[in-house]
Amino acid sequence: MSLADDEGNSVSVNVLGRNPGWTAGLDAEIVVRTRFVSGRTDLALYALKLDGWADALDRLDAGEDVGWMEMGRGPSIFIQLAGERDCPEVVVADESGSMVSVRVPLVPPDDWIADHRRRLHRVTSYWFPMLSGQGDDQAPDGS
Repeated sequence: MSLADDEGNSVSVNVLGRNPGWTAGLDAEIVVRTRFVSGRTDLALYALKLDGWADALDRLDAGEDVGWMEMGRGPSIFIQLAGERDCPEVVVADESGSMVSVRVPLVPPDDWIADHRRRLHRVTSYWFPMLSGQGDDQAPDGS
């Protein structure tokens, strides 16, 4: 996931590689960059979380606001299509870790949902064949 605008605001989820201690998971990070605040937090990804992102993209395409990873431990991402500033906003909430939330208003390009579907397909096509226990629904830390 990589949402960015011309103002320098961005929220990205970057896959860093296989998790060495958990064969069904990927190490990842959420990175927030704005002119005012920047930060990152670790994230464990696995098949069900990525399936949740696919579902979230479908709901966004239908005009709904979404929360991704909101039911587990670890950080959550919320996308509001019509935020407080009359533009889309991404909220990253790390309530179980740092207890910090960041709201980033941004205007993504028109084709951002299709672009994210392509990105998701590339991630799953490349990484899923290398992971064992693809149906596991929890990381070792319970997220």
